[in-house]
Amino acid sequence: MMRKTFNTTAVCIPGEHYMVDISGRLQKIKEMIDAKKYFTINRARQYGKTTTLQALFGYLQSEYYTVLLDFQTFDASKFKDGNIFSIAFAGSFLHALKRNRLSENTALEKACADLKNAAVISNSIFSLKELFECLRDICAASDKPIVLMIDEVDSASNNQVFLDFLAQLRAQYIERAWQPAFQSVILAGVYDIKNLKQKLRADEEHKYNSPWNIAADFTIDMSFSQAEIAAMLNEYAKDYGLAFDTKVFAGWIYDYTAGYPFLVSRLCQLLDEKVCLMPEYASKKAAWTKDGFNAAVRLLLQEKNTLFESLIGKLHAYPKLNRMLKAVLFSGNMYPYSADEAAIDMATMFGFIKNKDGYVAIANRIFETRLYNYYLAEDELQKNELYKASLQDKNQFITNGRLDMELVLQKFIVHF
Repeated sequence: MMRKTFNTTAVCIPGEHYMVDISGRLQKIKEMIDAKKYFTINRARQYGKTTTLQALFGYLQSEYYTVLLDFQTFDASKFKDGNIFSIAFAGSFLHALKRNRLSENTALEKACADLKNAAVISNSIFSLKELFECLRDICAASDKPIVLMIDEVDSASNNQVFLDFLAQLRAQYIERAWQPAFQSVILAGVYDIKNLKQKLRADEEHKYNSPWNIAADFTIDMSFSQAEIAAMLNEYAKDYGLAFDTKVFAGWIYDYTAGYPFLVSRLCQLLDEKVCLMPEYASKKAAWTKDGFNAAVRLLLQEKNTLFESLIGKLHAYPKLNRMLKAVLFSGNMYPYSADEAAIDMATMFGFIKNKDGYVAIANRIFETRLYNYYLAEDELQKNELYKASLQDKNQFITNGRLDMELVLQKFIVHF
């Protein structure tokens, strides 16, 4: 039988990948669905949003029909106007609805056929109004409440059609006391809808006037706890017959990542697939040690991956954010944490910073170290004479790849 692996690309599949147990999160999300909430899961990239939605699909099957769509599958032409979008949405909706174990229901079958026919026969005039009328009929005919989930809503962020679509969802939500509607609507992406609105409309009058203002707050923690990481490592250790202390290891991983899902999985993946092949380790048993963990951290900090590329890309795109992070790291500046400040709000949304006792702090040690490395490599710092001197002197403080802290302190005393 093929063993599971650690996965850091696309969705995690329970039968194929080592995963933390997210059933507690799914139950909390279901409670919001039971309460008929419409909401957005906006978290940083590679934070487990897609995996959570896929898991929800199965978790809700006994009580709901779940329609899971991905706006990344809609090419740019599908957002050209309401007519084209509505036809594309109708086709994807019906296809996704069939993924459920549908009961024999003549009324539902007819309502679905009516939507399909309306999109085909009334092709030229079929738009958002007609789409949502048909969707109401489907909700009315269904023998189970329907939950609509849309992943990668960022893919629709630069067009008016998406705003019009949100406005229709909002109208459906407001009118649901007397008209059939979806039980719940979940939109997932990095940007919350307020920020999508900012990208679409620059004028102040509409800047924060989002049609998604009916959304409930989503406050469920999606990071991995130390206990959850340890449970995942227990399964891995059992599969490979390893005897390392999973609780201690989970503590090291959490200390460096603060539970950021991609970083947790990537460190485990590097230990399992790369560190164990290094000559100084040459086995999984030797890799899953303190030295092996440190080697995995070094590999992670040196590699190029989509998360780090996103981090550095945002520094270039948002100069104010760049200046703030640099000042926090190199000058020790204390910035009061205010979600109303655009740079702070943006950095939090991307998962780069956190609120620590009311002040801005880098989200985890991995990001902190990567940012230090980035700033130290910048031309202006490389030209700095003090930095050049430190480069010349630094080798004396390294012994067998380790920092000789006692010598550092001795030289510190001599210098001052």
